[in-house]
Amino acid sequence: MAEFVSLEVQDGIGTIRLNRPPMNAVNETLHRELRAAAEEADQREDVRAVIVYGGEKVFAAGADIKEMASKSYAEMAADGGSLTQSFRAVAQISKPTVAAITGYALGGGMELALCCDRRIAGDNAKVGQPELLLGIIPGAGGTQRLARLVGPSKAKDIIFTGRFVGAEEALAIGMIDEVVAPDDVYTAAKAWAGQFTQAAARALAAAKAAIDSGLDMDLDSGLKLEAHLFAAGFATEDQKIGMTSFVENGPGKAKFTGK
Repeated sequence: MAEFVSLEVQDGIGTIRLNRPPMNAVNETLHRELRAAAEEADQREDVRAVIVYGGEKVFAAGADIKEMASKSYAEMAADGGSLTQSFRAVAQISKPTVAAITGYALGGGMELALCCDRRIAGDNAKVGQPELLLGIIPGAGGTQRLARLVGPSKAKDIIFTGRFVGAEEALAIGMIDEVVAPDDVYTAAKAWAGQFTQAAARALAAAKAAIDSGLDMDLDSGLKLEAHLFAAGFATEDQKIGMTSFVENGPGKAKFTGK
């Protein structure tokens, strides 16, 4: 049984729940359990979309600094790679993912949120990458994913200063995608994820792969990847269902199987 991370599945939505009170500090046990939950969510056919959630009070306020403070360079060189792998497992979930952010998403918590396709936050949320205030830099994707999301200039301001970014500013610069009342965060994330429980799952996975992988390629290579994934869609049941339904009944009425 996992100690700090669970995967709960209901109505096609998998919720990866962090539960390490009081602040969901990311330690080695938590991130390894997170990796296992992400891999399970990716593999399970009854999971069609995923919410990453820290609970009603806080998403994750960062790494466990007490655990990290006494480690040597050699230890962190090994441990940092493992943490990156755990977060990459979330980023590589082939289904739509959304971070439901309550309270703080800082440091490793923000890096985890950046691994999701969408971020929904309460209007009292604080997000950021304050690692510079500890004399280090983000080490689990913050310098890379944040810069790709909001651009290098804004990412440098946030990372260099280590400041906490309020929900409205984070929304304005694209760091988060939607702001709601704090009590409505999980409900809003569930509503977004629920759009995809009856969708063409293989086409969704292909679209996500084309976008995510294409961003790391030049345009010509990205277009070739897109063309390959587009053609591959014609080997799926959902393509036959979707196009037949369109011809016979018009758009938006297909009943997909996810195969």
